[in-house]
Parts: sequence; structure tokens; C-alpha cells
Amino acid sequence: MDLRRLTDEVEAVSSAYARKHGITRDDTWFLLKLQEEVGELTQAFLMRSGQARDKGCSPDELEVMFRSELADVLSQVLLMARHHGVDLEAEIERKWMPWHPERLSARDENETAGTNPNDAVDPA
Repeated sequence: MDLRRLTDEVEAVSSAYARKHGITRDDTWFLLKLQEEVGELTQAFLMRSGQARDKGCSPDELEVMFRSELADVLSQVLLMARHHGVDLEAEIERKWMPWHPERLSARDENETAGTNPNDAVDPA
């Protein structure tokens, strides 16, 4: 599944949930919902790594929680980007892909030849 299709599918779920529960998804909601999910991911990570109480969950249950929260965070990022009209594929290409090792080698070769096709900023 590609990123745009995945975003469309996540949007269908989120908008149906919002309609069912009378939730207004505005700029603030998208940001706070992402923050909520990052908090839940943090909790699942801490429980999974033994840095927080496991609340009686087995290691398998903790692993499922961790994986589920990663999916929630990604889904909320996709929803927020869609809401704000951000093309994540284009932004990842712009910000991260110039740093791909294969592109760096090509860039180094071009710089040696006196040209620099990428003025990319370090992604981190």
C-alpha cells in the first residue's frame, strides 16, 4: 500500500469515528491527538523496556501494545499532514532522501567535479 492510499484509508476511519462521537477535527485536535498518541507510545515503550510497571501485562501483550501505539502515531501524523495539505512523500524526498548514502556518493562525486546539485539540510 502506498502512502497516499494509506492516508485515505486512515482518513476514512478517523472521519467516521469523529462523526460517530461528535468530534470536531480542527488544527488543535490534530496536534493534540498526535501528542496523545506519542504519550501512549512512550508509556508502551517504558512498560515494554521494564522502565515502568507492566500493569500485569505479559511480554507478548506489551509487544502488541508497543506496535499498536507505533501504528497510532503514524496514523495521526498522516492525518495531520493531510489536514494541513502537506505531501509527506514530497517532504520526505526533499528533506531525507538527499542524505541517502547512494545520493551522498553521487553528490560527493559532483562536488569533486565542481558542481553541487543538492543544498539539502541535514534531516535530524
